[in-house]
Amino acid sequence: MNQTFTLKEKTKQILILLIPILITQLGMFSMVFFNTIMSGKFNSTALAGVAIGSSIWSPIFTGISGILLAVSPIAAQRFGEKKSNEVASIVKHGIYLSILIASLVIIFGCFLLDPFLDKMKLPTGVQDTAFDYLVGLSYGILPLFIFNVLRSFIYALGKTRVIMIIMLLSLPANFFLNYVLIFGKLGFPELGGAGAGYATSFTYLAIMLMTVFIVRTQEPFSSYPVFANIKEFSWDKCKEILKIGVPMGLSTFFETSMFALVTILLSKFNVTTIAAYQSALNIVSFLYMIPISISTALTVLVGYEVGARRYKDAKQYSWLGVYLAILIAVVTGLLVVIFRYQVAGFYSNETAVINLTANFLIFALFFQICDAIQATAQAALRGYKDVNLAFIMSLIAYWLICLPAGYLLANYTSLGARGYWIGLTIGLLAAGIALSIRLIYIQRRKFVSVENF
Repeated sequence: MNQTFTLKEKTKQILILLIPILITQLGMFSMVFFNTIMSGKFNSTALAGVAIGSSIWSPIFTGISGILLAVSPIAAQRFGEKKSNEVASIVKHGIYLSILIASLVIIFGCFLLDPFLDKMKLPTGVQDTAFDYLVGLSYGILPLFIFNVLRSFIYALGKTRVIMIIMLLSLPANFFLNYVLIFGKLGFPELGGAGAGYATSFTYLAIMLMTVFIVRTQEPFSSYPVFANIKEFSWDKCKEILKIGVPMGLSTFFETSMFALVTILLSKFNVTTIAAYQSALNIVSFLYMIPISISTALTVLVGYEVGARRYKDAKQYSWLGVYLAILIAVVTGLLVVIFRYQVAGFYSNETAVINLTANFLIFALFFQICDAIQATAQAALRGYKDVNLAFIMSLIAYWLICLPAGYLLANYTSLGARGYWIGLTIGLLAAGIALSIRLIYIQRRKFVSVENF
């Protein structure tokens, strides 16, 4: 990353970071897509088991990733301060934390997974597949967490294209492994849905090894002694990561779990409604990768400028990212609304499902705009390492506004399932407004440019 002086240069810098991050996000989405689609081709039991396993793993993964991704704003600030040794130390302690957290997840999984699945009262075949899928996936937890720490380090230096290339190289391997392990081709055992879990784990291992190789051998990464003095350990460094990462991880977890809970609450409606909601949510989730990619770039850029004490530039990046996310949300939202029937047709051949999905997608425009505001405002705050109050604001918006509003509108008005979409939109708007006010406050009171005096 380089210092920028004009809005044009800043826009270009955001796009340089953004596009590879977006492609990487699409690549990670594709892995889940391969798991689901190819398991469905094996049989419906495998599809259901993988879907259940993914729904259990997703909130855990996103929450913990939020903790480890705290390495990014911390390292970016140290990079801006030109403290190379501290950058390396933060990354190193991020790896230590990833090993500790992965071990805890696996230990808890050994004791809690079976009882949890039993309480879901699933058909035997579906439960067995979900269990075997998660067991297969567990072998990739440690490589995935280490990769996320190294990815945060690489992002902090502004070299987002490196991760994009690694992800693009891994996708054919993931597709091949899914094929041979799910269907038992080329002498491999036929594992069904469980094969998707093992395929994903092997892919995560490959991604981690490629990333470690690049960090160890390629400039500018190799100039940071990330893997030197392995015995060096400081609990203070770990606490610094956890202080920023835990609120980040919890915010992500509560947002993800909120959508999961809405899915459960919708189970009282008929199959058509559930299918339409899932289709619409899948479309919105796909489009959400754009603001989340902007957010990742924004956290790095704001953190870098704050570290260099260029607070005016940090402020400009913050709002430029918010405005860019809103603009893209408006454009994509309008396109989805205009072509909602055609888009809905990709997910179902049933007229009733298509019509209801299209109806839900009318809310997508307002939903996406509100989501874009809250995601980017929160990302900018993370760049300032201001995360505690942002977490509380998000928690209130998601669980005390989104869910109650959605439940009341869905169950005590004629809106039905549409009420949940309105509730989600209201909550996300509240989060966006609150986080934006907090961002304005810290920019005016805590991070004031000397030029203003």
